[in-house]
Amino acid sequence: MTPRGWAVLTLAGLVVALLVAGALLVPWSRPPAPRADQLAALRALPVDQVARGRAFHGALRPAGWSALVVGLVVALLLGLTPLGGRLVELAGRPFGGHWAAQAVLGGLAVLFLADLLTLPFAAWRQTVLTRYGLSTQGWGGWAVDLLKSYAVSAVIGALVLLGFYTVVRLAPRWWWAFGAAGAALLVVLLSFVLPVLVEPVFNRFTPMEPGPLRTELTSLAARDGVPVRDVLVADASRRTRAVNAYVSGLGPTRRVVVYDTLLREADPAEVTSVVAHELGHAKDRDVWTGTLIGALGAAAAVVALYLIGSWTPLLRLAGVDSIAQPRAFPLLIALVTVAGLVATPAQALVSRRVEARADAHALALTGDPVTFEAMQRRLAGVNLADPDPPRWEYLWSASHPSTVERMAAARAYARESGR
Repeated sequence: MTPRGWAVLTLAGLVVALLVAGALLVPWSRPPAPRADQLAALRALPVDQVARGRAFHGALRPAGWSALVVGLVVALLLGLTPLGGRLVELAGRPFGGHWAAQAVLGGLAVLFLADLLTLPFAAWRQTVLTRYGLSTQGWGGWAVDLLKSYAVSAVIGALVLLGFYTVVRLAPRWWWAFGAAGAALLVVLLSFVLPVLVEPVFNRFTPMEPGPLRTELTSLAARDGVPVRDVLVADASRRTRAVNAYVSGLGPTRRVVVYDTLLREADPAEVTSVVAHELGHAKDRDVWTGTLIGALGAAAAVVALYLIGSWTPLLRLAGVDSIAQPRAFPLLIALVTVAGLVATPAQALVSRRVEARADAHALALTGDPVTFEAMQRRLAGVNLADPDPPRWEYLWSASHPSTVERMAAARAYARESGR
């Protein structure tokens, strides 16, 4: 069988594995959140809070959608014309056009060009955040964070690009197989490494101070049977007033992180409710599930790029002979960008189902739907959420159930449990 035949067979196997993993590990059924309860919850929210949240998101939309459109246009322009290949060649010219220089410098030039062209929209977004009082960061701090992000992306991108094109040169007929395995391994590695090495670049994390709240949270984790390395507090207040908490890492790197803003804005019972939600993610191994699905998806994407990239009309548009040469990297980015847009609604749906299950876990663990609902009201108010967003936007990109859905789920739980 030819390498292309093996690639087709491998892609079919990866797609089947991805579908099976999704079917078995993603909670497709969700806790009840009747629409009547959602509307009642919406009416219970302060009118000015709802109006401010909707105005805030209305102000953010132009920048967000403009950045998406410009990013797509740039990716297609560089990938489906010879312009991208010429940019890669230009970046490698000071080094004699060496393949490694083209791969690393040319690849990074393509990536950062799109970032630079969408930078005005990021600044626009920051202006909106500042105007509505959600950002506590000045332009200097914003620029420093941006440079840090570019630096981290450059380091990771350079290593990935060099590794990928080294494999291409060493195994020109089977690079897709090694590339797929490498992509899957990279997803797993980043799940371990990001919390330990990358997150501290942007925030300072300190163990939660000893006291009644820390004791309650550690007892809650122990009662839930969830091994957590630590409960950390992030100094999020130096850039935002938003409140949040999350769980990250795998195995020995797993930790629950609470924003310091949450500790300031919420009472201890509400913080406990939020952490119970995060423990639900750990209990159900959601990070592992996301890592597995991400690894399978990344491997499938590499094989699919190999198969699609051998289509002659695409290569002719890009002005390249093979998808595997560094000059074709812009074509790869164009294909990945389109695939990412197509996959966005599916990824959002999976995320909402996972978050709804974590909500149900928090309600069952604490047995306190009243506090859970109060916390959702507080989250919506402080974070300027649109409690009941437009349906098209919700289906397209919402990673969490809406505020009114979460409040309705708490009310449904209270009725079923008699609490």
